Amino acid sequence: MTVPIPQPSASASPAPLGAGDLAAEITAELSSRLRTVRLHGFRPPRPAAPTLVAVAHGSRDPRALPAVRALLDRVRALRPGLPVRLGHIELNQPLLADTLADLRGDAVLVPLLFGHGYHVTHDLPAALAAAPHLTGRIAAPLGPHPLLAEALHGRLLEAGAAAGLGSTAVILAAAGSRAARSARDTERTARLLSARLGGLPVVPAYAHPSPATTPERDASRHPSRTAAAPTVAEAVRTLTADGHERIALAGCFTAPGRFATQCAAAAPGVAAAPLGDHPALARLVLHRYDQALLTRTGSGPESIRAATVAV
Repeated sequence: MTVPIPQPSASASPAPLGAGDLAAEITAELSSRLRTVRLHGFRPPRPAAPTLVAVAHGSRDPRALPAVRALLDRVRALRPGLPVRLGHIELNQPLLADTLADLRGDAVLVPLLFGHGYHVTHDLPAALAAAPHLTGRIAAPLGPHPLLAEALHGRLLEAGAAAGLGSTAVILAAAGSRAARSARDTERTARLLSARLGGLPVVPAYAHPSPATTPERDASRHPSRTAAAPTVAEAVRTLTADGHERIALAGCFTAPGRFATQCAAAAPGVAAAPLGDHPALARLVLHRYDQALLTRTGSGPESIRAATVAV
């Protein structure tokens, strides 16, 4: 009698996996499951922050560069990990063009200037246009802003000149510009400072071109050269004629330089030091950087909109 040998049916279990096949299947399963797992406290890596390029004017005064570097050190301390670089429009190294040439990726140019003068509206856009390898934007200048008024107030207090401390008026000195918008920025800053000083009169005034040049001849080489009025000396005469016997001077100057020195020399009383690394100024630099990132562009009228950034 012949006994039939059973044949495997179609539903029989597959042959055992080899060691290599089993390892591959386990790896694939783990990869699939890990995609759905979110570890407690884990955050995916963020893209690198755009480089903050602080743009200083530059000065032959040997005290200027250390003062600007001290300001940027304070900015770095407030925002650890943020890449911060320095570029000068003229007179000091590194020049802005060289700084931009060394960068890659995204950058925000933050002018260490206090109004919408020629450097902000022409020189900085031209510098970005000459660096097509960068994706860049330009932040608003440092003034006007309440943080700037805070820094100016702080320097006046350090100098011993403020409301109730022996001053009856303050001159707010600035480099000045041929641009009408720049003068309006200075006037707004003067009003903000006056409010911080409890309503003490604050009169904007401007540096005078050096005797070696005239505004007409110098304008072709330096379109930003001041033509604003009054000068500090003229403001002093006006305030004195109005009966103000004690006049202090505050300056919209980041660092020591020719204009800051000229304005201080024309002051009849206490002259506050340049703003330098005042904490409020460092916070303002970061605010302008953040504001530029939150707006469509950093240099147009929309950049003045209030930004939801802690300052």
